[in-house]
Amino acid sequence: MAVRAVVVEADGGSRGNPGPAGYGAVVRDPATGEVLLERAESIGTATNNVAEYRGLIAGLEAAAELGAAEVDARMDSKLVVEQMCGRWQIKHPGLRPLAARAAALVDRFESVRFSWIPRDRNRHADALANAAMDTAAGKPSRATPVPAGGEASRVVAGVDSPGRAQAREVAARAATRSTGTDPATTKASWEPRPSFTATRLILVRHGETEWTVQHRYAGRADVPLSESGQAQARATATRVAALAPSVAAVLSSPLSRCTATAEAIAAALGGLPVRPQDDWIECDFGDWDGHTFAEVRDRWPGELDAWLASTRVAPPGGESFTEVGQRVDRAMVALREAYPGETVVVVSHVSPIKLALRDALAAGDALLHRLYLDAAGISVLDMWPDGGVAVRSVNDTAHLPVR
Repeated sequence: MAVRAVVVEADGGSRGNPGPAGYGAVVRDPATGEVLLERAESIGTATNNVAEYRGLIAGLEAAAELGAAEVDARMDSKLVVEQMCGRWQIKHPGLRPLAARAAALVDRFESVRFSWIPRDRNRHADALANAAMDTAAGKPSRATPVPAGGEASRVVAGVDSPGRAQAREVAARAATRSTGTDPATTKASWEPRPSFTATRLILVRHGETEWTVQHRYAGRADVPLSESGQAQARATATRVAALAPSVAAVLSSPLSRCTATAEAIAAALGGLPVRPQDDWIECDFGDWDGHTFAEVRDRWPGELDAWLASTRVAPPGGESFTEVGQRVDRAMVALREAYPGETVVVVSHVSPIKLALRDALAAGDALLHRLYLDAAGISVLDMWPDGGVAVRSVNDTAHLPVR
């Protein structure tokens, strides 16, 4: 019989890390705490983290078998909870396929939230996991049985509102990323790297337009620089020339507010040609283009909420941030390959620059709604051939008049 909502408690572990490993998962009725299903399995030799992901996957699969629409997933693994919420990057390549499996299961439900709980509140799943580990080790079970009723289910952490979408995004990216060229998988180091071996990227948001001041969505509409924006472009050109007297190329979104800004910069750098690049164009906001933020909230409230909650959702008739991110990734790879060890200026828009900085900082999607980029602001990052990244500045506006 199908149930509307369930609580999933999951755990996993190994004796030796890696060592004999197993997992346990319990599905409960959220109102009564009644155990609806249990899952446990020995998985041979594995690490703690692998076993914990396997426990989560088994719990979500059991919830799907019951026909649940809403899932409250609770684990005492901080790592799995934070990764599924999109707040921590999935650095270990062995965890990425498991995270992708979990993310695919998340998509089968109407809503899923992830909560961390202390181990003593996860005793039932922990006992199942320990019994499975005993079996994997070829020993009699040492696990203490837990009464079927268990402890009453309760919320122990804040609701992960945009986090469900972030979990899918992070896990989906994790399933396809390769090691070595991704900032999230590059070996960490505190030691400064020589900047002369890096490709330096100077990211410039275009100068102000009339729509900037009016707080309108400006996607593919070719809105020109305002008089103030032209002055900003000239001030930015002077600043960029001081930051990087030697520049290999000036790239730009093909829209005129960017090319005009880029031409001012190119002139200050000695007359370099401006090379339009389609991958750096702004997100297509579709039906929202030209409308103020308030108008979109009034006319498309449901669509706006869905868009803010997931980078996979596009505005009506427009483009999702996931799609924008894919072309920005492509542009960054091409730039690194074409200009090794050189400095490149890219004049673009809010969305592509935020996505580039999100990936450079190995941050989650929440950054997209928390990072503010001014018109004509400058951000600088260095990229090394092995995937190492150093973000040197974000939204530098020292060259602009104070408002």
